Amino acid sequence: MASTPLGDYLRSRRALVSPESAGLASSGLRRVQGLRREEVSLLAGMSVDYYVRLEQGRESNPSAQVLDALAAVLRLDEDGRLHLFRLGGLAPRPRSAVVTDRVDPNLLQLLDAWPDNPALVCNRAFDLLASNSIADALFGGYSGNMMELIFLEPRARRLYADWPTVAVNAVAGFRLGHGEAPDDPRVRAVLATLLERSEDFRRLWPRHDARGKTLETKRFVHPSVGELTLRMQAFDVRSAPGQELVVYHAEPGSSSAEAVRLLGTLAATAAQEQAATP
Repeated sequence: MASTPLGDYLRSRRALVSPESAGLASSGLRRVQGLRREEVSLLAGMSVDYYVRLEQGRESNPSAQVLDALAAVLRLDEDGRLHLFRLGGLAPRPRSAVVTDRVDPNLLQLLDAWPDNPALVCNRAFDLLASNSIADALFGGYSGNMMELIFLEPRARRLYADWPTVAVNAVAGFRLGHGEAPDDPRVRAVLATLLERSEDFRRLWPRHDARGKTLETKRFVHPSVGELTLRMQAFDVRSAPGQELVVYHAEPGSSSAEAVRLLGTLAATAAQEQAATP
């Protein structure tokens, strides 16, 4: 069977949609998980032959109407729909595949203005481009690639209380960035490293999940302040397409907020000691 990014994505998504949820009767033994090709084509209002050609890569120019219909049948969210349109060649690609590693000085000032909010800036390859002092304290001074931290650093499994969920979401975010700019040399380099060195990443990558960071909760177990639960929000950096600002915050008055304040105190103490060192 031919393999193309669009075909792989369509196959992976239809496997997640049950006949019952699509309003179809399901009877007898089914040899495939999720919807059959014939069922997708029926629900999307296209011929079976045309849909098969899409999955097999023999049709490479689907219309917006076709992709809209498939997105509806496959119940894609906004990130999934955007990813589908990119794979179908109907979403604009970035003007440059390379994301600048320079972080705007005004953004750096903003990061430093949040003493109680760990904040960092990454590119689409998840390279850590900038962080404030409390984020450095949260992640133990890590300054490399966040995907490599999650999958290649043993301490990540201790830091993230829900490591399996973090890993799934990280791969989905990385897949979305890869779909935006598959020729980005840094994205390709990180992908090659993870496929070579991480069995967990090799297991998750073929799932073809694609979604960006949303408002979500992450639980950490920090070696100095213990457990803390933080809400995370992510924002595109408009002045530098391909960069993303990630900010964490604790529920006011919670034990996690107290842990964050303690983390800030430890970070300030470490900074003072470093400044005093000749």
